[in-house]
Amino acid sequence: MTDRDLATRVREALDVDAGTFQTRVDEAVDAVVAAADDGVFDNPQAIVGLEYEFYGVDRETTALARVPRRLLEFIGFEAELGLHNAEMSTSPQPLNAEGLRAQEAEVLARLRTAQDCSAAEGLVLVSDGMWTIPPVGESARSYLTDSVDVDGVRVATNMSESARYHAMSNLPGHASPGMRIDAPNVTLAADTVLPESLITSIQPHYQVPQATDLPRYFRYAVRLAGPLLALGVNAPLFPPDCYDDVAPERILAEARDEERIFVFESVLNPADGDRKVRFPRDVGSVREAVERIASDDVVVPMPLPETDRYDDEFAALRVKHGTFWRWVRPVFEGATRSSANARIEFRPIPGQPSVRDAVAFQALFAGLLESLPRLHHPVTDMDWETARENFYAAARDGLDADLTWITNDGQVVTDRERVFADVFAHAEDGLAARGLDDEEVATYLWPLRKRARHGFTPADWKRRRVREHLDEGTGFADAVHGMQREYVERQREVLLDGSFADWIDEANYLGR
Repeated sequence: MTDRDLATRVREALDVDAGTFQTRVDEAVDAVVAAADDGVFDNPQAIVGLEYEFYGVDRETTALARVPRRLLEFIGFEAELGLHNAEMSTSPQPLNAEGLRAQEAEVLARLRTAQDCSAAEGLVLVSDGMWTIPPVGESARSYLTDSVDVDGVRVATNMSESARYHAMSNLPGHASPGMRIDAPNVTLAADTVLPESLITSIQPHYQVPQATDLPRYFRYAVRLAGPLLALGVNAPLFPPDCYDDVAPERILAEARDEERIFVFESVLNPADGDRKVRFPRDVGSVREAVERIASDDVVVPMPLPETDRYDDEFAALRVKHGTFWRWVRPVFEGATRSSANARIEFRPIPGQPSVRDAVAFQALFAGLLESLPRLHHPVTDMDWETARENFYAAARDGLDADLTWITNDGQVVTDRERVFADVFAHAEDGLAARGLDDEEVATYLWPLRKRARHGFTPADWKRRRVREHLDEGTGFADAVHGMQREYVERQREVLLDGSFADWIDEANYLGR
């Protein structure tokens, strides 16, 4: 597609009448609620799935690399925001021992094929929270901000050919996203939303058995966001040339453990107006969940898809959901009536050092949502404001955050050991209730249990390695790049057969 063709598609998207589109959205609310009441979205048991994002790097230099679209199509991955991005989505599976094994096997099979094919192109796909080494011969600032004017349409040079993404960069006035990064000691503004392509994530999905129970599960998922994010933080540092001219010690001292959270919010939230990317409120009913999606600010109306899906009955709402940016969000969709589902999409977790780490989060989240509602765990009584404070504290400080939790016996605790003892106990209970034996449960949860026990996360590892490079006399940019090259090299060893727990062992052995 030429830039001129893309600009034409962007104008077509921007020309869709927002009022007419919103009317279609509002009309879809009753259809979705009625379908939920009729049991259309129900399943015999919980179903799990996973979205898994990667970025490409040059095999020799570890610098960021653009992934050819033909390669993505060949390996069955999807394009994401940036030309360097790639994403896979697993096939939904029942939450049981066989289903979780199938999830992991599918990720491994597809990723192994992707890595083999990428190697022929001189590329490696990396699972991470944020990249820090720009393409060879380019700066991160220019890569993230370069754009051209094509017949009055602003087109990002390094953005994928999605009309919706480019349209977000061409909205009038207050409707426009912030298109800036708001982080300590970082000053970066752009004419497009491409700075959001710094970050990558994993997104576990949990399909509730009965759609009418979604609000109860959702309330628990909102309260899990803080503790699970604290375990997963993996994005403490930006590309060095994004920082202001300040001392490295200040950068490390003021950096937050999961800058990815703040990148997504600052780039996509409008400079003035309602915050679209935010921690979600609880919902009291399916209707409230659907109406919240419907009433969210319209970003880009977009022409409605012309497909033959069951959820075309509420296509406008499905399109609207694409810009319903909450860290935990409900989803109602289905290609066919028999596959229609109501699920919770859990978005706080960044990309992880290995597949085993990613699947551990999937199992942990699913086990908790299986156990907590069934046992009527009292953490559901935690104030929403406390859950929100937990989430942003975890984004800032990882496992060093001051987290508040309510244990199964109703005690309010803030001690990390007691918080995670309760969390893991209920994840174990949930997985055991779905038929996993003790060994299987232990295997899935061990990589994350070890992080909690040692208080050590991928973000901690990255900070530590940068400090060690600085102590050896290395300049800040080289220290960050050196850390990143080590991360990628170590990931080659554990991505398909290992976990971050192996790095914890080595860090402890070396006394670091």
